[in-house]
Amino acid sequence: MHEPLDFSGWTCPAPLRDYPTVVMGHGAGGKLSAELINHLFLPAFGQPARPPADAAITEIGNNRLAISTDSFVVRPLFFPGGNIGELAVNGTINDIAMMGAQPLALTASFILEEGMPLSQLGVIAESMGRAARQAGVTLIAGDTKVVDRGHGDGVYITTTGFGLIPAGVTIGPEQARPGDAIIVSGAIGIHGVAILSVREGIEFGAPVVSDTAALHDLVRTMIAGGARIHTLRDPTRGGVAAALNEIAQAAGIGVEIVERDIPIPPAVQAACELLGMDPLHIANEGKLIAFVERSDADHLLSVMRSHPLGREAALIGYATTDHPGVVVARTGIGGTRVVDTLIGEQLPRIC
Repeated sequence: MHEPLDFSGWTCPAPLRDYPTVVMGHGAGGKLSAELINHLFLPAFGQPARPPADAAITEIGNNRLAISTDSFVVRPLFFPGGNIGELAVNGTINDIAMMGAQPLALTASFILEEGMPLSQLGVIAESMGRAARQAGVTLIAGDTKVVDRGHGDGVYITTTGFGLIPAGVTIGPEQARPGDAIIVSGAIGIHGVAILSVREGIEFGAPVVSDTAALHDLVRTMIAGGARIHTLRDPTRGGVAAALNEIAQAAGIGVEIVERDIPIPPAVQAACELLGMDPLHIANEGKLIAFVERSDADHLLSVMRSHPLGREAALIGYATTDHPGVVVARTGIGGTRVVDTLIGEQLPRIC
């Protein structure tokens, strides 16, 4: 008889990722995206590797500004609950808000494809203006270029936003601490499934409408409530899984979440079961994750639930000193599983 195998010294080799050309996964917010940034762009720019954050912070006089640039290439341009225009405005505002900042202004750049109907472009532009006005920000500058027919998907939009960080507010992925409570502001996976439903023509038993929204007022309410918030993150590309993994690695902490406590709408759950996807990897727009001092968690939940964008806020887990840099989920049957970041894309072109 053979002796039992000893697995204690085994490791799981990483998949080969030596791509000679750009692949779709490089833009999906997973491990390929991180490698592209850390090993190509940052060295070329003379910048050291840094914890991933939604926006950069710069000081001008006595003021701290959060600045973020984002590009939007969603396909299709129009989807249930919104279009690429308002997504561009809301997405950039949210990146600024995740640093605790209140947005001041945005710029926008448009790459237009020859042949795009001006009527569609007009609807997109009107949606951007309306979203900016609702958020209380101004679109102050921009640029327009046109590419040949067949060399674009109608329109790509790049936005840059900046906002003012209030005095005394220090929020970032590296600020998360062991013992922190982890709160999500509402149901997850809605935006990604909304995109998938219209792109693939699949129905999941109930209409799914994107939850795209600007979160800065929710963040302002949370900060004003006095809870000791250490980290905020909007789980867009790569979903909740990518956001939690980035925070765990940036702060050197472990993360433990409880699957049954995560708010997942039935239609999202049905879509994931049908297609073999994990809801934790599905993209979100209009949701945030907060790491807060454990003793302040109940108070912060109460504050968030008083706001229209936080009514479904839920406590989903805690940060720990165990397994630093790793996210673990407790399953409904009492087991545990590692929640990793995807290498490439699960659902491309969602923002």
